[in-house]
Amino acid sequence: MARKHINRRTFVGEVTTAAAGFTIVPRHVLGRGYRAPSDTLNVACVGVGGMGWNDVRGMAAENIYALCDVDDRRAEEAFMAHSKAKRYKDFRRMLEQDGDNIDAVTVSTPDHTHTVVAMAALKLKKPIYVQKPLTRTLHEVRMLTEAARKAGVATQMGNQGHAREGTRQIREWVEAGAIGTVREVHFWTNRPIWGQGIERPLEDYHVPPWLDWDLWLGPAAARPYHPSYAPFSWRGWWDFGTGALGDMACHIMDAAFWTLQLRYPTRIEVEHTPLYSESAPKGARITYYFPARGNCGPVTVVWRDGSLYPSRPPEVSGDAKWPPDTGGGQLWIGSDGKLVAGTYGDDPMLLDPRRQQEIIANPPPKKYARTEGVYTEFIAAAKGGPAAGSNFVDHAGPLTEMVLLGNLAVRTGRNLELKPETGVVTNVQVPEEYIKPAYRAGWSL
Repeated sequence: MARKHINRRTFVGEVTTAAAGFTIVPRHVLGRGYRAPSDTLNVACVGVGGMGWNDVRGMAAENIYALCDVDDRRAEEAFMAHSKAKRYKDFRRMLEQDGDNIDAVTVSTPDHTHTVVAMAALKLKKPIYVQKPLTRTLHEVRMLTEAARKAGVATQMGNQGHAREGTRQIREWVEAGAIGTVREVHFWTNRPIWGQGIERPLEDYHVPPWLDWDLWLGPAAARPYHPSYAPFSWRGWWDFGTGALGDMACHIMDAAFWTLQLRYPTRIEVEHTPLYSESAPKGARITYYFPARGNCGPVTVVWRDGSLYPSRPPEVSGDAKWPPDTGGGQLWIGSDGKLVAGTYGDDPMLLDPRRQQEIIANPPPKKYARTEGVYTEFIAAAKGGPAAGSNFVDHAGPLTEMVLLGNLAVRTGRNLELKPETGVVTNVQVPEEYIKPAYRAGWSL
């Protein structure tokens, strides 16, 4: 007997299955604002220029229902590609007017507005995807992580390397003893590639007609518009961004954080170029000391930005390129070998050629499930599937917290002693505004 093909839409709309207490029902039965788990998501994207445009494209298999951006020029490509999507400048108005019709939200704004957008979405119990770093300050990341725990919805941070093959290979290789006991991990980046180590600009500029500057500032203290802030160089300013460490460490440090079960260090040491009150320095070396954890022994983690690089390992010949990628990377040093990999954990390689050949020929078992990328992970989680790998509660929040502790050392210019159980700094009185920001009137969590 020929089998009649039933497409997905027809199946969801016409069939009710009662198995293990689970029922698939059409959207109209659930009511306005609800949809069956297998149905297409209505996605609202907040911040759709630059990296936000990548996130819009990453979610394009779903229905791009609304686009929200304070900069019409930066948003133009997304607006043209999704001409039927509703357009907003203020995410608050978008959620107020269209919250019932929105199934998931992405946030690709500057760091200082991540938390206010994400918290508003979580209060409505909307699955939420936020670009890295998760927040600008420690107070915000702790608040957002707890809010995600209470909301019980799908969450994901946009550190895409966590969903890639290389990060899983690194963990599997290390756990198989490929380099012995890990004692040190070194990271580097060519960031900043924007202005840092500078004073606040004093020149007068008119606000471009395509930009809503007041909405761009959001919860940050008012200041005149200047192109040194928007649209690109905001990362270097403490009021808006988190410097090179905040920008890239959630990528480069991710595999080590996950594999070595890192959390809070006992000490952070810092060296840096001259400090300025409002902007991050041009370069820094930040050393974290972690105590033994579970099956992992003590480990030292060294971060370098401003194109500072670790010294050439003796295993790398003098005529070979070092580091392998000057844009960013990582070097793992164990009791029985060394490993290098790229910014996102890509292309891991043992520095011993013989052992590299052996592990490629006979790799350890694939203990950790492979995925099709961060967007696919998030979409599946938002439809009721497994939690995304870099969800706020289990991974993204703690990772961001570890990263942001390094910025406390940078901003104070002091070595920090910490309680490894809580991350509380014990030897320096850190200014409150470095940890818990004061929001401008009209903005709150």
